[in-house]
Parts: sequence; C-alpha cells; structure tokens
Amino acid sequence: MADATFVYVLRELGSARPRSYVGWSTDVAARLRAHNSGKGAKSTRGRQWEVVYVERFRTFGEAMSREWHLKRDRKLRRLLMDIQISA
Repeated sequence: MADATFVYVLRELGSARPRSYVGWSTDVAARLRAHNSGKGAKSTRGRQWEVVYVERFRTFGEAMSREWHLKRDRKLRRLLMDIQISA
C-alpha cells in the first residue's frame, strides 16, 4: 500500500488558452509520463501537460474527496493556468 495519495492539477502546454486536468495518483511523476505518452485519461490524450499543483493526503478517501472539489473549483483552476513555472 502507498504511503500517500496525491491530487494534482495539470496544465496543457503550447496553447493560448490551456486546458486543465485534475486527477489523483500515488506517483505523480509516473502519472504525468502516462498522460504525456497518450496512455493517461482519454481527455488528456494528444496533448502535452505539466504539473502546476499537488496536494498530499494520507488516505485514498481524502484524496478522492479533494479531487471532487478541485474539479468543481473553476476559479482556482483558472488561477493555476496563469501561473508561470520556472525550471
């Protein structure tokens, strides 16, 4: 069993109006690779993504509840689309 479950928000790369995607995983880096290779969720296929937000939870249930709320928080997701990430 995983030590933690994460909820994450992705931003589409290379778009004037980027889309966002909210998901959960026990390994965010591996999940991002899956999304970017076309093996992630159907709605993420054919696009390249970057992680813009991550929260850590001790239980799967807590993560699933937070994912549900983040998917409905369009204001936060719009704010996250405007954040510039420096490498």
